[in-house]
Amino acid sequence: MKITIVSVGKLKEKYLKQGIQEYMKRLGAYAKVDIIEVADEKAPENMSEAEMQEVKRKEGERILSHIHQDTYVITLEINGKMISSEQLATKMDELATYGKSKLAFIIGGSLGISEDVQKRSDLSLSFSKMTFPHQVMRLILLEQIYRGFRINRGEPYHK
Repeated sequence: MKITIVSVGKLKEKYLKQGIQEYMKRLGAYAKVDIIEVADEKAPENMSEAEMQEVKRKEGERILSHIHQDTYVITLEINGKMISSEQLATKMDELATYGKSKLAFIIGGSLGISEDVQKRSDLSLSFSKMTFPHQVMRLILLEQIYRGFRINRGEPYHK
């Protein structure tokens, strides 16, 4: 399986980079995983609704430019469906079983994702009702993908 994580913004924090590198290394035994960073749009503090939509639209265009037609797309959204780690593992296994070998996870910017990206999404997930910085979500997502592979293979992993 080929997994691509498309995320808005550049990661700067050393501790997050280290955690991400660790999970990327662990995932190497299970899948080819790539992380694509797309530039975030510069945005002033106080924006109108129209300005916020424009920021999301521009970031969305950058995201969609990295998504191939034959890719199954999972967006991470605050209003997405909440599932368990086991359910995510099952979904990944089903996709692989039924020939969907390309999977992309989308992490939007601080304002979320555009309507066009939402339309392209095959599944919208929420990890919590809480809001997390999009940079931290990369690490959480990688851990959950790794956990999913361990679950699917019946390999031990802490609960």
